[in-house]
This record gives sequence, C-alpha cells and structure tokens, in this order.
Amino acid sequence: MPQHAAADVFAWIDDEERARERAGLVRALRPRPADSPLLDLASNDYLGLSRHPETVRGAREAAERWGAGATGSRLVTGTTELHAELERELARFCGFEAALVLSSGYAANLAAVTALSDRGTLVVSDAGNHASIVDGCRLSRASTAVVPHADPDAVAKTLAGHEGRALLVTDSVFSVDGDAAPLTAHAEVCRAAGAALVVDDAHGLGVLGEGGRGALHAAGLAGAPGVVATLTLSKSLGSQGGAVLGPAKVIRHLVNTARTFIFDTGLAPAAAGAALASLRLLEREPERAGRAREVAAALYERLTASGLTAARPDAAVVSVRAPSASAALRWAADCRGAGLSVGCFRPPSVPDGVSRLRLTARGDLTGDEISRAVETILATAPSGATDARRA
Repeated sequence: MPQHAAADVFAWIDDEERARERAGLVRALRPRPADSPLLDLASNDYLGLSRHPETVRGAREAAERWGAGATGSRLVTGTTELHAELERELARFCGFEAALVLSSGYAANLAAVTALSDRGTLVVSDAGNHASIVDGCRLSRASTAVVPHADPDAVAKTLAGHEGRALLVTDSVFSVDGDAAPLTAHAEVCRAAGAALVVDDAHGLGVLGEGGRGALHAAGLAGAPGVVATLTLSKSLGSQGGAVLGPAKVIRHLVNTARTFIFDTGLAPAAAGAALASLRLLEREPERAGRAREVAAALYERLTASGLTAARPDAAVVSVRAPSASAALRWAADCRGAGLSVGCFRPPSVPDGVSRLRLTARGDLTGDEISRAVETILATAPSGATDARRA
C-alpha cells in the first residue's frame, strides 16, 4: 500500500481564503426560506412572475404530465413536445426564425460562441460582457479581441484588420450597471465587415422592446440574417433555462455541434412549462415590461436626488456605487437587517473594480415598496457613499 503524505494538499486554499477576507471579497451561501419576509430587490425576477399562479401552474402541470426530469440529452430522450412548443413560441414572440432551448443561459452563451467560431475565427468581445460570454470565448479556440465597453468604433477597427470568419458578441444590457449596448451601431459595423452579431439579451427580454420582446426587437434587428440572440428563461420569465434564437440554419448547426446542448440533459419539463406560461402571460399583459422600466427610473431618480451615485438604467438594473468592497458588503448586510434584500457586486464580478449595490427594479413593486426600498438604502448608506464616484 502506498504511504500518503500527512501534508494537507489543499493547504493553499487557506492562504487564498485569508487573502479574500482581507480584501472583503468572501462570498457565502445564504439559504432563504420559502416565505422570506425581505423585500426582494436582489433577484432577477424582473416581472415578478416566478410565483405568479399561472407560472406555477405551468410548472406543476408539466411535471405531472412529463415527469420530474427530461430523462436524457435533447438528442436522445430529452426533447418533449413541450420543449418544441416553447421553442416555437419563443422564436415567434422575439421575432426570430427558430430557437433552441438549453438548460441555462450560461449554456446558451457557451453554445452560441463555441459553435459559431473555430481556430480561424476572430471573436470580438465587449469588455463588459458577462462571464458566460468570456468563458465561451476561452473555449471557442478562436482568436479573441476584447474591445472597450460599448465602443462601435473600436469594434470596426478590430474587424478591419481581419480576413475570414468573424463575430461580435455583446450583452444587450450589461448586468453590472444596467446600460444598453449600441446595437444599431454594432449591427452596421458587422454588416460592413461581413461579421455575425451575437447578442446576449438576458436582461432585455421581458423589459425592452414592444411588449418585452427584447432589445434586438426594439432595435429592429430581430430576425436579421446575420444576427443571433441568446437569452435566459430565469429572469423575466421567472423560470430556469436558456435559449439561442436565430436563422433556422444556425439552430440546426447548434443541434449538431454545440457541446453544451449535445452532451447535457434537457431542460426539466417543469421549467419549460413555467417559462411557456410566463411567456403567454407577458404576451397578454405587455404593460408589464413598461412597468419594470418605470420602477427602475423611479429608484434611480430618488436615490441620485439624495446624493448617491448610480448609473442611469436602460432596462431594469439599477447600480449604486459603494466606496469600497467591504463597505458594499456591510451596506448590503445592513439592508438585509432592515428587511431589504439587495445585490452586492464586488471584484472580480465588476470589470472596473468598483463595488456596487445592484437593485432589481421588479415590475410588480408597489409605490410604497419603492419608497421603503429607497428609505432603507439611504438610511444604511456607509460613510463616503455620496463620494463613490471617486472611489
């Protein structure tokens, strides 16, 4: 029998933990009860549909009919008639020819970026893109050029020096500050360079565009031949899962080549049923999208009028700057203690290194709840919060 050394082979983790503690970057799980008393401005439930009776009924009926799991990958037993129905309705609602549902928005971004590029491809990626896009670029084997945030001129210059296949990948609405990408200008640059445009519309679906049809629909780009969208079912639709939308031949290509689709178990029927129910509800009640934007504007205006520094929201994300990572962590904890749940973004989640509170402007918030949230954030603001612009 081999003799194993007594030394802890994971001792290096202790050093990293201490470094995280010193920097105020420790993360921990906080299980919430089903009946949490906190006012929720931390989740991505933009339209408040995760507990809507129709969404919950859609999940329950799908589970009762199809079972708890998809039972296999989509290419084996994991594609049900329910998945196909959800894909048809997603594509129609958002204005695309076809759609492909995956197990998460993260998997959808990996699928789109890796399947649409190879070693000879140039992938141009916005500096503010989500981690799933960054990881897709890393796994794609393509040459990746990271360009300054929301800068079409930088994209054009980068594409100008490349011969061969190329694509630009960007968030539609960036999750840190809630600002929107210049999609119209990006599309013009891509058309001129013969490049594809891949847009992660996770934070646009349900909030932007006519009746919440998304940022690409709002920009008149939905269904364009050189445009592909990715999105998540876990934000405005209150469920779980992701999707890629685009020309039918692109979707067929992903079915045959996207590893996060081919080798992953299909989305659980309950999640597909819930997403489909929410999508139909949104189509019947399109005013929900506008309400989410109204709540975001109200939060921004009242917080900045009181001296805090926040990014003007283009969708439903309101980002409030904190003076430091440790101050942001304490601020979020103090808000929780006062009955308000808010997000806390610290490095490495923030590309500019500036820590923030991240607020979700849910469309189902009442006027009284908006006032309560603003009052709590102001009452718990740390010293220096009004000077966070210079942090």
